[in-house]
Amino acid sequence: MKTVKIVGVPEHFNLPWHLCIENGEFEAESIDLQWKNIPEGTGKMCQMLRDGEADIAVILTEGIVKDIVAGNPSKIVQIYVQSPLIWGIHVAAQSNYHTVKDLKDKKVAISRIGSGSQLMAYVNAHENGWETDNLQFEIINTIDGAVEALTNQTADYFMWERFMTKPLVDQGIFRRVGDCPTPWPSFVITVRDEFLKKNPKTVEKILEIINKTTQDFTRIPNIDKTLSELFNQKIEDIQEWLKLTQWSQKNLSEKAFIKIQNQLFDLGIIDKKSTFVETVKAL
Repeated sequence: MKTVKIVGVPEHFNLPWHLCIENGEFEAESIDLQWKNIPEGTGKMCQMLRDGEADIAVILTEGIVKDIVAGNPSKIVQIYVQSPLIWGIHVAAQSNYHTVKDLKDKKVAISRIGSGSQLMAYVNAHENGWETDNLQFEIINTIDGAVEALTNQTADYFMWERFMTKPLVDQGIFRRVGDCPTPWPSFVITVRDEFLKKNPKTVEKILEIINKTTQDFTRIPNIDKTLSELFNQKIEDIQEWLKLTQWSQKNLSEKAFIKIQNQLFDLGIIDKKSTFVETVKAL
């Protein structure tokens, strides 16, 4: 039995992995896939890949491209979710900010440095014509930390996946003032170089299993009800999310990689560029 340590965020995107584990699909191929939820998100997962605490990460595209450019010894082996991630822009429900424009030069809550929540603050600032050098950050680690920071006014706004934060909007804790979709595919599957070099066939088999499940995911009976109950969301929100979410079974093409990297460079998120071969590995 081959032990594989995999990490991802505790969000609806990753239910296919849990279903495959529960159904014994990896075990049947002599793979002990040990999933660990990382509520802190991308920055933490990048660190875990670097430290060898994780072999595989299901991770935000922009975050891992940035970290590979910065020396993370890992490779993107597949796109996991092709559709953009829709980031909701949230303020405290009692806040005096009512539009995205009100948030210029205000402090943004981020899970940690290098996280998607930080990188998307740059994307949002750029799209609104703001000076990105003026962005101020408050590190809050998790969504609970964001609730505390916005409520106590130690930060002014928080960007996170729109559907995962919807319950907080419904409860009157957050108010959403806008959306900011990623200009690239949401999630990719990334493997540490050392693990990939030693276990290419294991990685291939893992991708084969997960791809079969994501291909048929929306056709699983009552999947909307299952997701609604698991993530404490209204069924109509889950149904909308299922319509918008497009899984992928393909790797990142060189053309798509160059486009993403150029966008990150133009936004000032990266200050140098990597090559396709250094970042993406075809299996």
